[in-house]
Amino acid sequence: MLNKIENLDRDCQELYNLLNLKDESLLSQKINLINHIYARDIEMHSQLLFILLSRCRDCPSIIDGADGLIFELLLHSDDSLVNSELVKYFKNGIVHLNSDCGIDYLPLQKLLLAKRFQEADTLTHLLLCDLSQILGDHTRHWLYFTDILRLPSVDLNTIDQLWQVHSGGLFGLSVQKRIWLSANSNWDKFWSKIGWKVNNVSCRYPQEFIWDVSAPAGHLPLFNQLRGVQVLAALFNHPAFL
Repeated sequence: MLNKIENLDRDCQELYNLLNLKDESLLSQKINLINHIYARDIEMHSQLLFILLSRCRDCPSIIDGADGLIFELLLHSDDSLVNSELVKYFKNGIVHLNSDCGIDYLPLQKLLLAKRFQEADTLTHLLLCDLSQILGDHTRHWLYFTDILRLPSVDLNTIDQLWQVHSGGLFGLSVQKRIWLSANSNWDKFWSKIGWKVNNVSCRYPQEFIWDVSAPAGHLPLFNQLRGVQVLAALFNHPAFL
């Protein structure tokens, strides 16, 4: 295995530098370069692994959909050393499954890694309700907007990062907030942008929603806008996403 960034191939050095730039407009460039490097030669897989290990060691809180793509591609590598290193360092994936309330996020990670987005969406709501029940001492299976502020930032960040990392940066609460802000916080424009309304008509659950990465950015996870916007507005204004 490599031990210095300077020893990387030129394409890999360019990728490493791009990954360290937090610019959403560069995501497609990063993804194209990752796919190009992975397809070039099996020997490049160890360099991609080195980049991934460096990123997860140095800045685990900002790994994103590009890092997720590297991880998911390397899971299919024919390089036995890469395979063994992935098992050694990433047994439970590349996202740190942190929780302030002892919630197990591994089942959500597995569903998202398998691209079982509808099941992951259902589980996300159950997990948010579990958090609310633990902190609010109730047994409701739905969220009030007043529940949201009690939810720990650590847990919300874990959920959001899992969605981002395993959707190529397409889905997640922080993605939705960014789109909401770009729509000047106009809910009708927001529903249209993320595909929850088509021709100003709310989509019917589940058949009219899109459960794969052909969906518009921010399409998942779902929240029922027919009940109003207070829960989603409270999430967007939670300290985790400020």
